[in-house]
Amino acid sequence: MIYKTLGKTKMKVSNICYGTLTLGPLQRNMQPQQAANLLEFAYKNGINIIDTAELYQTYEHIKKSFENYNRSDVYIFSKSYAYDEKTAKYSLEKALTEIGTDYLDGFLLHEQESEHTLRGHYEATEYFLKAKEKGYIRSFGISSHSASCINAAVKSGYIDVIHPLINYSSIGILDGDKDDMLNAIKFASSNDIGIYSMKPLGGGNLISDYDKAIDYIMGINEIDSVAIGMQSEAEIKTNILKFSGYEVPQHLKDSVKKQNRKLLVSDWCIGCRKCERVCKQQAIKVIGGKAVVD
Repeated sequence: MIYKTLGKTKMKVSNICYGTLTLGPLQRNMQPQQAANLLEFAYKNGINIIDTAELYQTYEHIKKSFENYNRSDVYIFSKSYAYDEKTAKYSLEKALTEIGTDYLDGFLLHEQESEHTLRGHYEATEYFLKAKEKGYIRSFGISSHSASCINAAVKSGYIDVIHPLINYSSIGILDGDKDDMLNAIKFASSNDIGIYSMKPLGGGNLISDYDKAIDYIMGINEIDSVAIGMQSEAEIKTNILKFSGYEVPQHLKDSVKKQNRKLLVSDWCIGCRKCERVCKQQAIKVIGGKAVVD
């Protein structure tokens, strides 16, 4: 495993971050103990940073993973859609309580879209910055699929870490392409901002081009860690070997490519078709009054 310093946070993180979205009810819907077993396997094999979010509903899974492992040996980053003091307070307290920890290593505003979003959510930002002063969080940042938003966050002067979307095919980037996002990442890095990226495999769409996708992301020196969802020990082993510079046995690659990826749409979907209209990948259709993802 390779370890890098996460910008100004000075945290020494593994170059693989365990993305927990795939474990929870929105995707694989694992039982907490099953997910905890995978997380513990990852920890024991050198992965020391995990990414979660209030939306993912994986706090219980993470809490269970520390029943037999030292929480202080793992960096935990979470996110929420908080936009004011009330929602920020609720989100942070929920994370701390449900994970069963006194602090988080990072808390991010989830999926920020533009400088206008950052400005509109500044009341939440103020709350998190005060929480950082008190030691409840150790770093503050944003996640975003927008290069222009990343640039605005860097210019704000109060961001410690960013969680940007980037992959070789530009899947999921809201404005511009991978080169625009890469320039934003380089701008952040030049300002000593920690960077752990997301979706190197384009949400599973690039699994068939696994080597090309991972080689691309590993070639970006400014990225300190890469969040990737893993649903089996075989996936964890494959990624650890690949991200450590070793040849991956073909049987492990094949097992990763055969993983059955799916996205579960929860009962909060009201069939309004807004997601269908704005999806640039044309991957969402409302069928029988509920969104279905291809």
